[in-house]
Amino acid sequence: MFIFGVAFSGNVEDVKVIVVNSDEGVYDPRSNGTLNLSEMITSNLDRDTLNIQCGSDEEAATKSVEDGKAWAAIIFPQHFTQDVMMKMQGGPSPGNAAITIRADKGNVNIATAVINSVAEAMMETMDEIGKETPISIVDSPVYGENAEFIDFFVPGIVAFAIFLLTTLLTLLSFVGERTNGTLDRLLASPIQGSEIVAGYALAFSIIGMIQAAILLSVGTLVFKIIIVGNPVLAFLVIALLAIVSVSLGILLSSAAKREAQAVQFLPLIVLPTFLLAGIFWPIQAIPAFIRPALVYNTADLRC
Repeated sequence: MFIFGVAFSGNVEDVKVIVVNSDEGVYDPRSNGTLNLSEMITSNLDRDTLNIQCGSDEEAATKSVEDGKAWAAIIFPQHFTQDVMMKMQGGPSPGNAAITIRADKGNVNIATAVINSVAEAMMETMDEIGKETPISIVDSPVYGENAEFIDFFVPGIVAFAIFLLTTLLTLLSFVGERTNGTLDRLLASPIQGSEIVAGYALAFSIIGMIQAAILLSVGTLVFKIIIVGNPVLAFLVIALLAIVSVSLGILLSSAAKREAQAVQFLPLIVLPTFLLAGIFWPIQAIPAFIRPALVYNTADLRC
């Protein structure tokens, strides 16, 4: 109950985004200074939800999203404030007065949190200057274009099913061999212990890879999940997970003397591993004291 509560009760926080602000602002006669709407919007962004870094180049910021170093790049064009003011005055605008968000939508929950935060900051800024907003948000995802929640959820289910079934099957089989005396008879034969373990690992790895192929086929053919690139690569990742699950099952079998003890490893190890891994709910929504250690680049500039 504690693990489920921790995994699913939080809000998305500390999402790293890069703000690229090329806006020059416009002269404001009321304050005899420069009005810069992009800076106002950035200052109104929710700092609890977003971990805001400053960038100077749109291409570099997009590359950071592609490399997994940031979840989104928030881009303000060069004449952003000027275009917005001209639109508010009803005049022609050479630009589109739009904020571009280049997000990784592979995780729909995090991408939605970023877009909502920008939209709320935009509305708050326009309320401050007492105008209705002519600003639009251009959603231009780096990954996961047209992705839906099912595209994020089904791969997690596939991985969870492979991990659960393969680990449990290997664990129960090994413990069953021990309790039935079969393992003792095998050890009394010329076969070495390492050969027995290798045989089990090979057999259950093949079973796990067959399960992976079936589940991946169901996900793509029935649920139409989006796979960009070669599906064989996705299969290889799941097959590798199956092999690791077999190894984990063999390891856990050494600590269980009966099937009843083996089953108890399910809530103790298998469920926490996936519930706290960010597959079903973002790691950014899990309390900070449980999250894995995060490494921040202290050289990054704060906006």
